[in-house]
Amino acid sequence: PLSQARFVTLLFGYPISIFFIIVNEFCERFSYYGMRAVLVLYFKYFLRWDDDLAISIYHTFVAFCYLTPILGAIIADSWLGKFKTIIYLSIVYAIGQVAMAVSAIHDITDSDRDGSPDNLTFHVVLSMAGLLLIALGTGGIKPCVAAFGGDQFGDHQDKQRRTFFSVFYLCINGGSLLSTIITPILRAQDCGIHSKSKCYSLAFGVPAALMAVSLVVFILGSGMYYKTKPEGNIMLKVSKCIGFAIKNRYRHRSRKYPKKEHWMDWAEEKYDKLLIAQIKIALRVLLLYIPLPMFWTLFDQKGSRWTLQATTMDGNFGSIVIQPDQMQTINPILILTLVPIMDSLVFPLIKKCGLHFTPLKKMTVGMILAALAFVCAAVIQLQIDKTLPVFPSASQSQLKFLNMGNTPITVEFPENQLNLAAAQASDLIYKPQEGNNEIRFINGMSTPVTVSSAAGHYGEIEPLHYSNYSEIKNGRATFTLQSGSQSCEYSKDFGFGGSYTFFIPSTLTFGPNCQESITESVDIKPNSVHMALQIPQYFLITAGEVMFSVTGLEFSYSQAPSNMKSVLQAGWLLTNAVGNFIVLIVAEIAKLPKQWTEYILFASLLVAVSIIFSIMASFYTYIDPTAIEAEFKKKVHDDEDDEDDKKKELQKSKEMEKRDSVSSDDEDKKYVQTSM
Repeated sequence: PLSQARFVTLLFGYPISIFFIIVNEFCERFSYYGMRAVLVLYFKYFLRWDDDLAISIYHTFVAFCYLTPILGAIIADSWLGKFKTIIYLSIVYAIGQVAMAVSAIHDITDSDRDGSPDNLTFHVVLSMAGLLLIALGTGGIKPCVAAFGGDQFGDHQDKQRRTFFSVFYLCINGGSLLSTIITPILRAQDCGIHSKSKCYSLAFGVPAALMAVSLVVFILGSGMYYKTKPEGNIMLKVSKCIGFAIKNRYRHRSRKYPKKEHWMDWAEEKYDKLLIAQIKIALRVLLLYIPLPMFWTLFDQKGSRWTLQATTMDGNFGSIVIQPDQMQTINPILILTLVPIMDSLVFPLIKKCGLHFTPLKKMTVGMILAALAFVCAAVIQLQIDKTLPVFPSASQSQLKFLNMGNTPITVEFPENQLNLAAAQASDLIYKPQEGNNEIRFINGMSTPVTVSSAAGHYGEIEPLHYSNYSEIKNGRATFTLQSGSQSCEYSKDFGFGGSYTFFIPSTLTFGPNCQESITESVDIKPNSVHMALQIPQYFLITAGEVMFSVTGLEFSYSQAPSNMKSVLQAGWLLTNAVGNFIVLIVAEIAKLPKQWTEYILFASLLVAVSIIFSIMASFYTYIDPTAIEAEFKKKVHDDEDDEDDKKKELQKSKEMEKRDSVSSDDEDKKYVQTSM
């Protein structure tokens, strides 16, 4: 027996090898989700892509991450085995993460040392190559690691195996949670060799290091693993069987051939009847998968559109400042909270109320909750849009006025007039990026003034001149103003996304503090819609995930034949990939001018799809695949017994005929002898 062939060292009743696998999974998930958390901001602010291109590439990458598991499963089952597949593809994965970290080092091509890369082609090519390798790596090992961990347990260790899978999925959410907290903090730091900018290289470098640790830890456990040999991939066999049935049906499309009960029955000429019956059961479930991609279309936008939405919001939570990409942390926190609450409280309560809340009904509710989450996002976007300044279009121009005097002035236009208060200026033509602020100083004195702070040096400003706009982070900043031997300090608390002009009046008197003398003009108001308002939409999308994803996997496994679970797992991952491609298609076709209208469009599409899914679900009959397989095997066995009985009867009949023939010959011989 298989269990007798295992020689493993146990610790607390568990194989020691699984501890290496659990650490490996935690580090790998930290690496993946940490890199993905800052990816869309890297596209927009480092590579300087617009929102649509950044989101398109982001969702293309995610889609490939859910397509490659099918390839990984085929390689593991048909060629290399799980262990070697994990090793080789983890190396590919680590190389991809290193490539991403290197692509984010701006100093490599920053020849003018202004803090931004000059040769974007180099960074784009290297980052795209890195993402391709990461997609191959993370997707390729996804179906192998959990299954490889399950292989380490013997037939008598069912309880330990179940505990392992619980801890395994806890590590996935733990890695995701920590990485989405840490990597945005690393990204927000300023780093560089010659000039400073946002530290995307560190935000990608730490996940790369974690992936290297993941690989080393997995290799260290090599001598303790139980390694199964490749036994062939069921997905290939299923694909060939379906292909043969379709081809055979097409060859016999003429009316002279009798019809079969099911089109898969045309494969009976070549394939086992049990396999065909199992495929029929799996196809019933896969048919229900057709509407499911629309859920993932909405769900995965929390890492793209919702993150960009957060960049236009206020992340000040008192003593804590939340980065826009850290809002994604809410999802794993709520997952860890809602799953036990749903399982132990909500679902049992619904059952006690006498409601028949089937898995397919839960999935429908999950879709509705995701649609409501996007309605919330649209409402928030409407509030954000009210706070955004209106900038000139491509066919318009903007004229700026600066009042350097101490009294208000009026500027008259042909059809309008502008009243400009003392020491005031007109606006910028863009909203500051990444939640930062833009500031400048205007020197109204008759002598040059030098302005500096801990964040940077703003140079010497000549009389009646102004400095260029400079970027400054949120929080309190103190500026030192110096003219000759005289100096004073000016402090201000900055929010997110504001633009300010500071006037140094001609009447400025230097001293210990010039706080009251400096006049502040708000060119663009800071973000005023708080990030906390995103929490309801994250709650709804996560509740929808628990209802839809967790229940969907449970339903698929309960309705799948014993050897078709990997086929349905591949189909489930495929729905996620297709959902991410739908984001690209809808956004490209719709071309909606306002972001809130796009949110409403996606919500409407999901509601329509959920109605279609509920209708399809109403025609579905729940089955017990194990019982059907057992009944089918019994029937086949009975048919074989009947066939054997018929063969035995035929053989017995032939033997009796032979004996009768021999007896008749003996009688004839006796008769002949008597006659003679």
